[in-house]
Amino acid sequence: MTTIRSMLADQSMAGEPERRGDERSEAARSGGSPAIERAAPPDPEVRAKPERRRFSAEYRLRILKQADACKKPGELGALLRREGLYSSLLTNWRRQRDHGALREMRGRRRGPKPRPVDPRLKQLEAENRRLQRKLQRAETIIALQKKVAEILGIPLKPLDNDETD
Repeated sequence: MTTIRSMLADQSMAGEPERRGDERSEAARSGGSPAIERAAPPDPEVRAKPERRRFSAEYRLRILKQADACKKPGELGALLRREGLYSSLLTNWRRQRDHGALREMRGRRRGPKPRPVDPRLKQLEAENRRLQRKLQRAETIIALQKKVAEILGIPLKPLDNDETD
């Protein structure tokens, strides 16, 4: 006859939590062993603005090559379904391929093209910085002259209207 103490010892040895006769283990309640992790459910949130898919030139050429290799009925439809594409995309991509646009796309980057820097622009910017420093020095000297005139009590003439900024 087993005692309660021996039953508790057996359960603690097995690493299982103590439970009553009508309770099931946590693993049985959750549907599997605790070591098996379940994948997180997909996020049901819908984005406010959907993102447009972008296809590289290499991808387009590869799909066109696969589409051209489809000879049996239904093969092309299966390819389009597998890749999640529309037949109108194939039409546009074929037109681009025939005009050579896909070859040009390979090396190009999206966005505005960098403009070449005019050497005169650099020269003008350097001259502008030099003149700004010179103006700052002149304003400092003028402010100092005003303070000296104020200390000595020398009245200064007011500026004409056309000289003010």
